[in-house]
Amino acid sequence: MSIVDSALPVPALTDFKRIVIKVGSALLVDRDRGRVRLPWLISLVEDIGTLHRRGCDVMVVSSGAIALGRTVLQLPGGALRLEDSQAAAAVGQVGLSRTWAEALAHEDITAGQVLLTLGDTEERRRYLNARSTLERLLDLRAVPIINENDTVATSEIRYGDNDRLAARVATMASADLLVLLSDIDGLYTAPPAKDPNATHIPVVPRISAEIEAMAGAAASELSRGGMRTKIEAGKIATNAGTHMVIASGQVKNPLRRIREGGRCTWFLTSANPVRARKSWIAGALEPRGTLYLDEGAVAALHRGASLLPAGIRRIEGQFERGDAVLLRGPDGGEIGRGLVAYDAEDALRIIGRSTHEIEELLGHHGRSEMVHRDDMALGAK
Repeated sequence: MSIVDSALPVPALTDFKRIVIKVGSALLVDRDRGRVRLPWLISLVEDIGTLHRRGCDVMVVSSGAIALGRTVLQLPGGALRLEDSQAAAAVGQVGLSRTWAEALAHEDITAGQVLLTLGDTEERRRYLNARSTLERLLDLRAVPIINENDTVATSEIRYGDNDRLAARVATMASADLLVLLSDIDGLYTAPPAKDPNATHIPVVPRISAEIEAMAGAAASELSRGGMRTKIEAGKIATNAGTHMVIASGQVKNPLRRIREGGRCTWFLTSANPVRARKSWIAGALEPRGTLYLDEGAVAALHRGASLLPAGIRRIEGQFERGDAVLLRGPDGGEIGRGLVAYDAEDALRIIGRSTHEIEELLGHHGRSEMVHRDDMALGAK
């Protein structure tokens, strides 16, 4: 099948229930004035409000802290030293968060600030903490505004662009769509500014070597990304069961433009986020311990419940929160695998006990579930 086959079906924005939207500095910040492009932001927030009122979960990965902070601190143009970038981020993040909160408030939406580093999505303990925070914010109908924590990130651990951060957030939160708003309306066979014969590609069914070869370098001074990082983000997202779309953010109401069929590029996946995540848990992680369950707990898991401490008879192994563990029934047979919410030491204190006893036993109010159903992959019954 041709990579430019326009007959491929295109998804509809209204098909998706959980969406991550990435907004870059070049779209959000006026490079000449060093200020937020407020009319554009308000139009985007109107689109977010439309999705939100339909019941969609929305998360935003927003750049712009450094671009705003360097203006306030009157730092020179061009590349900044790491310490200057961190200082600019510390100042700019205050204004960036306030701007998003005020804009979303006009749509009666509460904003929540979440700052992440690479380790928060790679190290399982921190991954679970971040995932739980995002889930709770969405449960409360807030819109998380997420950025790389540039105030503490170093050149060794930073993402270097928010395209890949957005893809990691999408996989962490089991989003079914990632929207990358860009200064270009999708992927072309060659850079359109340099090649007048470049052809726009509306749908990419699979990111092949040929697709990767089309990626170019960073396109603007404010952006640390470019088409290359967007393709990398697409690989992360689609491998985890998340569709991705690259669309122009140069227009007002960019999400409405996607919904109405405006030019963009869709990157498709044949999986879905839940199935991809459970496959990762089932096959890609080495178990660090074993939880032995009673019959009632096994039956509850097969009905779709989470694993509570009360249903665990004993444990084996030395594991930490976020590690993968085996789940075994009364006869010792493997029921499935999951990511455990407690260290082995704390787990020993609360197994067989009811949820309301956790705080008394541990001295703090821990999570209700030993293994949440979203962090669990069960075998055939």
